[in-house]
Amino acid sequence: MIEYAKVILPKVSFSRDLFRKELIKCAKWAESPDDLNELREWCDENFGDMYPEILNDVLSTIAA
Repeated sequence: MIEYAKVILPKVSFSRDLFRKELIKCAKWAESPDDLNELREWCDENFGDMYPEILNDVLSTIAA
């Protein structure tokens, strides 16, 4: 599932709303806490400057 996120999130990163929607789906589909951590690290590296508030909001909500 992480591989799917790595393909789809860059394609939708032009739109804040679409990026948030797809990130939520990807985070919910994470199969383990390790997958979620890998997703979080990858997103921070690739979108941390662009959408830090979305990443924090979505990934902290899913992890809780």
